[in-house]
Amino acid sequence: MRCYQIVGAAVLASGMALPAFAQDRNVTIVLPQTVDIVDPCMAARQTTGRVISENVNEMMIEFDYANGGLKPRLATDWRQIDDDTWQFKLREGVKWHDGSEFTARDVASTLARNKNPSLTCEVGGKFGAMEFAVETPDDHTINITTNPPTPILPLLMSVMPITSAAATPEDELTRKPVGTGPYVFETWNVGQSIILKRNPDYWGEQPEVEQATYVWRDDSAVAAAMVEIGEADIVPSLAMQDANNPDTDFAYPNAETTYMRIDTRTAPLDDIRIREALNLAIDKEAFIGTLLPAEAQMASQLVVPTTIGYNKDMEPWPFDPQRATELVEAAKADGVPVDTEILIVARSGVFPNVTETMEAMMAMWKDVGLNVRLQMSEVSVHNTYYVRPFNQDGVPTLLGAMHDNATGDPVFSAYIKYASGGIQSVLDDPELDQMIADATTATGDDRPARWAEVFRVAERDIIASVPMFHMVGFTRVSPRLDYKPTIAANSELQLAQIRFR
Repeated sequence: MRCYQIVGAAVLASGMALPAFAQDRNVTIVLPQTVDIVDPCMAARQTTGRVISENVNEMMIEFDYANGGLKPRLATDWRQIDDDTWQFKLREGVKWHDGSEFTARDVASTLARNKNPSLTCEVGGKFGAMEFAVETPDDHTINITTNPPTPILPLLMSVMPITSAAATPEDELTRKPVGTGPYVFETWNVGQSIILKRNPDYWGEQPEVEQATYVWRDDSAVAAAMVEIGEADIVPSLAMQDANNPDTDFAYPNAETTYMRIDTRTAPLDDIRIREALNLAIDKEAFIGTLLPAEAQMASQLVVPTTIGYNKDMEPWPFDPQRATELVEAAKADGVPVDTEILIVARSGVFPNVTETMEAMMAMWKDVGLNVRLQMSEVSVHNTYYVRPFNQDGVPTLLGAMHDNATGDPVFSAYIKYASGGIQSVLDDPELDQMIADATTATGDDRPARWAEVFRVAERDIIASVPMFHMVGFTRVSPRLDYKPTIAANSELQLAQIRFR
């Protein structure tokens, strides 16, 4: 029987500061994948976000994962001044790590940079086709007008790390991020480690951790052992079979949904019968409690049930291999080239036991008559298939991915995944595009209803993906630390929340 502590989304290591008796105030964090990009505009990536977000580069507004809602960070106040425009008052006296002053110009530059098509920023992709116009009445006030009108702009701003206009290149990714946060980006030994050091001039409360070193190990058992023998302090992503110490290991709902994106543009995947067969062929129950945690839930859509607009009427696809085989045979009889090799591309280390999970799914698809081949890739290669411009054009591809929506609104999911211009989308459906646009601007009870219909059309009328599981995360924490993971731990790990016992 596995033993671990269960930590809900409402538990945060905000903590009471305990007396710290250890002289060493440095921590080592073991990530499951190599950090290949450190630019804040790529903080939507799990690896980048866990290092950069709120540690080096801060958001204007912080989402409160403990209590829900929003709280000030670089912005102290915000209000909607008309249907299209929000005004944000910025914190005064904040300095960038290079000593220059934080002003409204930096926010304006960040907005423009995240929408720069030459960068294809993954954070900017969350804002979809939204256009920004800004006014800066003074150095610490910015008015942001959006097209279309955006009733939840403050929530959207809780995912965008602010960068220095002077120190951040406009048209290329930075390798030395300059932030306002409690930690300075000190050293990047590419392929080996990253070191952050405490910022002595931070505008807020000084955190207890003086230095953080990030290393990566793709073997969960090795990472877990590093904490056990004192070589490391936190493993934020642990395989369930290695979460076996009730004193150090925590389970937490991580807001991630695993899925396979179907390239609907290319035969045989352009035939809806094949896309339905892909879903019916998977025995999801066989994975739960074996390769995946018993607490994982079978998914019917790409967002977790706590997201507004989650379509409660959609059940997970049933396991029906006989029907899947019939669909494949019917498509073949109509001339669909079902014998064409379909490439499965999945990311190594994206979740524990991912390779074994993909191998099992490949076998299930072969059993119903599909010709599939698996390619496990590191994050840098995987992203050439996952993010525009895609390199798999003309090759029928199933792209294994994991989507995090911890802040609760589908605006972070639908455009980037389904819209014709979404940087991770392979769909081109004007009707769905209009539905997404209408849901984005909707308010009140109309908003969740419109989002629910978006998910129904995308995942049932079109069948854009194979939704798999709503995941559970496991973390190992050294006994010398007072830190408990929350739903946020999957995408960010704030060093300031760590205390020493």
